[in-house]
Amino acid sequence: MIRTVLFIIGLMLASSSPWASAKNFPNKVVRFISPYPPGIAPDIAGRALADRLSKVWGQQVIVEPHAGANGFIAISLFKKAAADGYTLLIASDAHLAINPNLFHSIPYDPEKDFVPLSLIYKASLFVAVAAQGPYRTISDLIAAAKANPGKINYSSPYIGSPPHLGGALFAYLTGTEMVHVAFKEGTQVYASVANGDVDWALGSVGSMIALIRAGKIKIIAVASTSRFPGQPDVPTVGEAGGPAGFEANAWLALLAPQGTPTELARRINTDVVKALDVDELKERLRGIGVDPISSTPEQLSDLIRTDLKVYGDIVKRTGVKAE
Repeated sequence: MIRTVLFIIGLMLASSSPWASAKNFPNKVVRFISPYPPGIAPDIAGRALADRLSKVWGQQVIVEPHAGANGFIAISLFKKAAADGYTLLIASDAHLAINPNLFHSIPYDPEKDFVPLSLIYKASLFVAVAAQGPYRTISDLIAAAKANPGKINYSSPYIGSPPHLGGALFAYLTGTEMVHVAFKEGTQVYASVANGDVDWALGSVGSMIALIRAGKIKIIAVASTSRFPGQPDVPTVGEAGGPAGFEANAWLALLAPQGTPTELARRINTDVVKALDVDELKERLRGIGVDPISSTPEQLSDLIRTDLKVYGDIVKRTGVKAE
């Protein structure tokens, strides 16, 4: 009887071990908590990955948008989740590297409160202007800003977003004074440019694709040191008359709650890496102007650590503040 009891206890312990949890994962719905509203590039990419993983896992993977407050709402909700792999977080450099440098106090620690799983994509940002507006090149935009200090403005989804920091860095490097206009929703950013209410904006092709196709806005440069393969006719900012070497980009990643077992994290990472290597998903992400790219948990952790320093330097140089 004692041997039987010990055997049963052993089975119970084995079934509750991290290895067993990883082996049996998932056996119910998986949630992606997202700090983004529907319809913009990070949301589209998150849903595309969720769709693919649903097929791989044989379980529904749903994306729950909780936009607002620089991602604080979504991340605060995520931090309450169990560390069992069934609630994951979609987050970007804005949340993990910019916010910690911009705000005096945030409700999370970017290096201690998450278990990095994998990158989802990296994306160079494009300079967008009104299709029928006065700006044909980056040189036109810089000339207007120098002739009208404080009169030229640029928009972004929120204070501390990569387009915000990129715009501030562009103004700093060109020696101009431009005004930042923040919106509560990403879709408003590019609509404001199309309507002529705002002069220009940085963003991914995916976030503005509908307005590009409608002939309302146009992209005049890519904020990168090399042209984007999907838009080979669009010059770099340097080629178009702007500061040489100017870059503004963004990345998106998947994370688990702190305390998630290492074996489970590696199991999820393996499946995400395989999903991002499927041609169908690659083409879907490239179609919205982003470069699908996976990573190991360690590589993502290193990237967060590196970008915390990079954005810390940009915030200091530009004097950007969380108004």
